[in-house]
Amino acid sequence: MPQNEAAQAQQTPPPGAPGPAGRPGGMMRGPGSGGMGRGKPVKPKNFRRTMGRLWRYFGRERKLLSLIMVFIIIDAGVTLIGPFLIGKSIDAMSANQGRVAFGLLQSFIIVLATAYITDVVLVFLQGWLMAGVSQRIVAGLRRSLFQKLQKLPVSYFDARSHGEVMSRLTNDIDNVSQTVSQSTTQLMAGGIAIIGSLVMMIVLSPILTLASLITVPILYLLTRTVTRKTSVLFKEQQVQLGMLNGHIEETISGMEVVKAFNHEHQAINEFEAVNGRLFDVGLKAQIRSGFMMPLMNVINNIGFAAVALVGGILAVKSLITVGVIASFLSYSRQFVRPLNDLANIYNLLQSGVAGAERVFEVLDEREEPDDLPDAVQLNRTKGHVVFEDVSFGYRPEVPILKRVSFESKPGTSTALVGPTGAGKTTIVNLLTRFYDVTGGSIRIDGVDIRHYTRDSLRRTFGIVLQDTYLFSGTIKENIKYGKPDATDEEIREAAVMANADVFIRRLPDGYETELSENGGNLSQGQRQLLAITRVILAKPSILILDEATSSIDTRTELHIQDALLQIMKDRTTFIIAHRLNTIRDADNIMVIDHGEIVEQGSHDELIGRQGFYARMFESQFKNLESAGE
Repeated sequence: MPQNEAAQAQQTPPPGAPGPAGRPGGMMRGPGSGGMGRGKPVKPKNFRRTMGRLWRYFGRERKLLSLIMVFIIIDAGVTLIGPFLIGKSIDAMSANQGRVAFGLLQSFIIVLATAYITDVVLVFLQGWLMAGVSQRIVAGLRRSLFQKLQKLPVSYFDARSHGEVMSRLTNDIDNVSQTVSQSTTQLMAGGIAIIGSLVMMIVLSPILTLASLITVPILYLLTRTVTRKTSVLFKEQQVQLGMLNGHIEETISGMEVVKAFNHEHQAINEFEAVNGRLFDVGLKAQIRSGFMMPLMNVINNIGFAAVALVGGILAVKSLITVGVIASFLSYSRQFVRPLNDLANIYNLLQSGVAGAERVFEVLDEREEPDDLPDAVQLNRTKGHVVFEDVSFGYRPEVPILKRVSFESKPGTSTALVGPTGAGKTTIVNLLTRFYDVTGGSIRIDGVDIRHYTRDSLRRTFGIVLQDTYLFSGTIKENIKYGKPDATDEEIREAAVMANADVFIRRLPDGYETELSENGGNLSQGQRQLLAITRVILAKPSILILDEATSSIDTRTELHIQDALLQIMKDRTTFIIAHRLNTIRDADNIMVIDHGEIVEQGSHDELIGRQGFYARMFESQFKNLESAGE
């Protein structure tokens, strides 16, 4: 349903602040879940908890991950053989008083070549299998998020910009995808390589091992210091990216309004401001994380120099051979390189976890309440609607509706009129259970609507909004949205009733004409006609018309009035209208003001009372006369 009139009539609140009349601001560009303002520092969430939740998605790929782990262990063993054989080969060339032991050297070279070929094959298999695993994991996470979005209440989307929601489904998921695909095997392989290299180093020379390990505490402190800063920055980078997406989405969606009010420069300035904040935080994150590699290379070179110095002294004293020093240097590199990789991976993890946190924030949002255990299906309803002392407010302290009571008998039409922000659309939102009442009850056929299953309740309604929405696809597919099994003949009959068949058949591909996003290649009136056709095809039991003909010219409106009267027959109908001449034939007209029913009755009765409705009607009639002159 559209935004409540109270939210439309007043100025949009700042991000995170409650909207007018207690409703959350509908034009927020900041991340809704956090409720934070622009540029406000973000405290990092629980890294371990997020990783633990992310790991659950890995559990579905347990068999393949086990196979990848076997390949990694074998590959690690093959990799550890290399430096040892290199050292033995060097010693073989200096054995036996300077003469080369060619037979032994040849055997070492063959084993080395076999080890390197095996390494290439195993690395290829790891990458190939991991690509499938990572994509399935991310696809599952994306599926969970999209399914969650379908279960969230309308209030969630009212309080957040579409761009912000889209950012979590695209950018944040992409960050997680990169993290999973790039870091998983490196983490597993790096851990094994570090342990294996350390064991081989100790076997070769405990003294050289101590010399090489002097850099490990320095590396640890460096990594801890840098990542503590970058984790905050990467999280903030994702927040700013969501804000940027929200601004872009709003600007593109409202491009006609932007141009109509010559607001291009202001839109550019807003974009520059948001983009500038993203640039600043992104630059800081990249620079600080970029410090890691140069500093680690310096520290590593210090470690190699220490190994070379101590190894040279030991070799001079004949405590170790040159081959052992060569092997040790290789193992030292194999030991340090995973440490460097793990530091870089940790930076990547910060970005990925920042994205995962934002995804999990959505997954943790409260869904629409479950149906009651004794909820029943609403089938073949008579359409007897009763509001009894209904109260509602988006915030408890700011009521929108105040003890509203009325009855709509089966097959009757009820018109809701009144000033903007009076609560007309709120009544319909409560009837369809987009929101639940905070006081009183709403009954259909004598049963509180909370005792019906939500799906069956909403199937009962046919809704035509003022701002209709069409999906990408053909005209026929859009008309069938409410009745997927409809035949071509049923579709055409519905279009004829709505007076849409004429313009559809004039299009190059008729009913197979492809629509752009939200039917951008059709006029507003044509889009409205398709929306009416969609409802006619669905044949709902209760009809809701929210300014359904407001975007259609007077001549077309006269043509479809008969169609609307046809589908309104024997159906309970609620009509929200500002043009009072369109609801003169309604069985009951309710005048809503400040959340209360101030008048109700037929058109003639209300005109005869010379009250609120009569003044509204007279005012509109005078305006029409003035326009005619």
